[in-house]
Amino acid sequence: MNRLADPALDQRLKLVDCDIHMTQKRPSDLYPFLERRWVEHLESFGSFFRQPLVGQLAYPRMTANGMRADAEPEDGPAGSSLEMLRAQHLDPLGVDIGMLICLGRGGMEERHPGLAAAMSRAVNDWQIHALVAPEPRLRAGLVVAQDHPEAAVAEIRARAGDRRFAQVILSTRAAEPLGARRYWPIYEAAQEAGLPIGLHPAGYSGGHPSTGSGWPSYYFHEHYTFLPGAEGLVSSLVLNGVFAAFPRLRVAIIEGGFSWAPALGWRMDRAWAHWRAEVPELTRPPSEYMREHVWWATQPIEEPKNGREIEEIVDWIGWDRLLYSSDYPHWDYDDPRFVFRFPLSPERRQAVFGGNARALYGLDA
Repeated sequence: MNRLADPALDQRLKLVDCDIHMTQKRPSDLYPFLERRWVEHLESFGSFFRQPLVGQLAYPRMTANGMRADAEPEDGPAGSSLEMLRAQHLDPLGVDIGMLICLGRGGMEERHPGLAAAMSRAVNDWQIHALVAPEPRLRAGLVVAQDHPEAAVAEIRARAGDRRFAQVILSTRAAEPLGARRYWPIYEAAQEAGLPIGLHPAGYSGGHPSTGSGWPSYYFHEHYTFLPGAEGLVSSLVLNGVFAAFPRLRVAIIEGGFSWAPALGWRMDRAWAHWRAEVPELTRPPSEYMREHVWWATQPIEEPKNGREIEEIVDWIGWDRLLYSSDYPHWDYDDPRFVFRFPLSPERRQAVFGGNARALYGLDA
């Protein structure tokens, strides 16, 4: 496996990690950022989600709830210790900037529109107070209640210009496919704010099974559904004309893989050649919209025995569209020293491990 073996080169990389997960130690950590009404609501009625058993471990169960065993502090769940994040990841690997995609409560799954808006605001305030303010290397992901577009738009506009927020986080399992018109006001607001959309597998906001034919029987299968789920998201955005309508919108696919991207592009182009009259707003082949508007995080990187096969796929996607991500503190965490099975040129290494993210998120502006 390839190592970032040259210390001088490593220092110049200014590593950007596009997928770091943190969470509250306990649900009440959000109470200081909620109006008293919503604290009383949660204490009296609890949440009202679109799926059952939200307060328990997901079934099929993830080993150690999907977390590294060494990332669990004594006073909370894995991913709730900023000190551990520093000691295990930021400091030893020299991470220059880390992008937060917070776990736990956030408003994405709440049916109650008022509570969904309040929870989104609270988790965004909590990120700044608990993580970004004490650790300037971190950037927050702006959580919004995507199935309540008015609230989502208001939250984006309220935070626009706050450079501590790097992107807008939407649930990948919303009530409808994300290309649906109900979500277009969110894309318009994100485009106006200059914020990319980050799509990371998160919960079951719409209450739908993770496969087209029901719930998996094994975690092995559930974990795999992240990839076809991301494929469905990209095709929904492209074919529903989102990128044609919002030409400056940028989307990052995080923890959804990327080896499927060329095949999806080829298939959409072939279908568009026959049925383009159905979608006249698409004036170019669908793959062109995808390659222009979509970025891809490395984790979970597909690892064929012949690493050069991945190199050919990235050649098609574009080396300026690939973003390093660790997925800390999950068990399938990717150490940047061991991501690729083949050596990268200095230019590609610089791009993937920092330059592309800096350009996408405007980190040097």
